[in-house]
Amino acid sequence: MQRLHVALHLGILLILGFSQVSTEEVNIVHYQPEQVHLAFGETVLDIVVTWNTRDNTNESICEFGIDGLQQRAKAAQMPTKFVDGGAKKATQYIHRVTLAHLKPNTTYLYHCGSDLGWSATYWFRTRFDHGDWSPSLAIYGDMGVVNAASLPALQRETQRGQYDAIIHVGDFAYDMDSENGEVGDEFMRQVETIAAYVPYMVCVGNHEEKYNFSNYRARFNMPGETDSLWYSFNLGPVHFVSISTEVYYFLSYGFKLLTKQFEWLERDLAEANLPENRAKRPWIITYGHRPMYCSDDKEYDCNAELETYIRQGLPMLKWFGLEDLFFKHGVDVEIFAHEHFYTRLWPIYNYKVYNGSAEAPYTNPKAPIQIITGSAGCKEEREPFSHALPAWNAFHSNDYGYTRLKAHNGTHLHFEQVSDDQDGAIVDSFWVIKDSHGSYPPPQ
Repeated sequence: MQRLHVALHLGILLILGFSQVSTEEVNIVHYQPEQVHLAFGETVLDIVVTWNTRDNTNESICEFGIDGLQQRAKAAQMPTKFVDGGAKKATQYIHRVTLAHLKPNTTYLYHCGSDLGWSATYWFRTRFDHGDWSPSLAIYGDMGVVNAASLPALQRETQRGQYDAIIHVGDFAYDMDSENGEVGDEFMRQVETIAAYVPYMVCVGNHEEKYNFSNYRARFNMPGETDSLWYSFNLGPVHFVSISTEVYYFLSYGFKLLTKQFEWLERDLAEANLPENRAKRPWIITYGHRPMYCSDDKEYDCNAELETYIRQGLPMLKWFGLEDLFFKHGVDVEIFAHEHFYTRLWPIYNYKVYNGSAEAPYTNPKAPIQIITGSAGCKEEREPFSHALPAWNAFHSNDYGYTRLKAHNGTHLHFEQVSDDQDGAIVDSFWVIKDSHGSYPPPQ
């Protein structure tokens, strides 16, 4: 019936002539899939495919396979109607299909849509659901539609098969809700050349706040049942934990989100830090948008003197602070964005540096290591560093760029910072080496 409706609709347009029919009289149907992107599901062998259509197709289908598109997966539920909060109340339909129980270390072809229209054919490669392999990731935050400096290199490297996943640490499009959601649509089309080929894992930033983060919550589909606001997943020897730093700053949307995330986070980290789980996934890496520490000249944001809510907790009360929680459960690396530059910190707790040794600061460090990587490029451009850099600032760069991580094994991580300004030159590179993992010794 839907195809008959489309045929009749187009026939009327041809008979009457497009020039004689106003857009107010005729709703032109849009059944073509767009904005295709992937995410990990409950395991790394479950891949969630998400896409949008302008009108409701009443079904969501993925056809996929190893040598062709022989298999078919269909969503059990109807597409989700999403209405942007802007004046036009622009409407689209979000489709989600899970490709479950895939074979490890296998390349799959897929396309998505319905009998009313199909996407192009894409591919992805699964890896392994155990910890004994070495995943490679690209990590960055604060990338917009305008001035997306890192996008061309990321597109090229993704197509070469260089990454097993991408992590975008908040602030998308600038902003997803702008122009009645059209800027968000354009951003998702731009990153489709990355996100349709490798899982595009995300966390929420302050630029997603409009209409209670509705564009972010609708467009992304991360593991768990928390509207992608907080979740965790395992990849190789790493347990990754994604959090919302925004629950500390937009309390007008409810105090309950903050308490629910903190309670979940305590449970997740405690479980990940159990000896039997550390044996399987030795590393714990967190990512959230706003940093605990930064050396930025913007005093309203943070600098060496100003406290951040996520570090110590809510003002006055000091409730729900994350620094003590991360230290207690032995988080190895904490990744942030928000500031439009790159900073590597020395291992730090409560403003004090806890290097492993003077010669090898990142070998068996006595506190978490923090990285700020918010320089992928947006219309707000770069941000200045403080004139007097704090002692915990180990390295910084104002170049546009992004971070690479390779988790070699349970004892060695390798990080690189790529400069787009210098045509892909590596401006920072360091190893994190740990002979054992777990809670840190009491600070001295």
